[in-house]
Amino acid sequence: MSASLEVRGLVKEYVRGKRVLDGISLAFAATGLTAIIGASGTGKSTLLRCVNRLVEPTSGEIHFGGRDIAHLKGRDLREARREIGMVFQEYNLVERLTVMENLLSGRLGYVHALKAWLRKFPQADIDRAFDLLDEVGLAGYATQRADALSGGQRQRVGIARAVMQRPKLLLADEPTSSLDPKTSVEIMSLMRDMGREHGIPVIVNMHDVELAKRFADRIVGMAGGTVVYDGGAEGLTDNVLKSIYGGESWLT
Repeated sequence: MSASLEVRGLVKEYVRGKRVLDGISLAFAATGLTAIIGASGTGKSTLLRCVNRLVEPTSGEIHFGGRDIAHLKGRDLREARREIGMVFQEYNLVERLTVMENLLSGRLGYVHALKAWLRKFPQADIDRAFDLLDEVGLAGYATQRADALSGGQRQRVGIARAVMQRPKLLLADEPTSSLDPKTSVEIMSLMRDMGREHGIPVIVNMHDVELAKRFADRIVGMAGGTVVYDGGAEGLTDNVLKSIYGGESWLT
């Protein structure tokens, strides 16, 4: 199966000489859900944010859509970003706007700035937004302000907004870390199902190993800015988990 995304020799240093990402090379298929797990500070979020260029790589290549987006600038970078949806840990919604307005912001890269400012979106976009609200279980919430929603509802809006972009890749940075266990399961199930339904590969950075094992088709384990495991849930033995997280007392 062809790769949707390929990272080659990716390095990131926030401080010169101290690598947060130490030559990461990974290829991601054009389908399925990949979970990236690892201890805090091991580079999981940095990896995702380099992919969509919220963080600038120090060196290396990021091949997506037939281009090395690690070196794109200006209009070319904006066009590449339109095809990468992002779901954030803290939702990243505009709190004073309605649910519908937040969803339609996923089309800002495709609508003239003046029309977007005047809230004049094409009817096809509005119809699609209503369809997506139904898919994420928020039919009837279109006119609710974002700040009136629960955490789980906000994350559902965040997922719908990302899919609203019609992306070719969906990234999620700790999407369940602020949620209770039941809602976390619902959100992971929703991302998996939306990815399958819309044909979008999903890459999720997360801490919860059990959630990763339950929902991911592939699990990548990181430690010290490098990949130490790449495989299925069945391969996450205690020894592998120790290599990812260190120590062993937390396993008992």
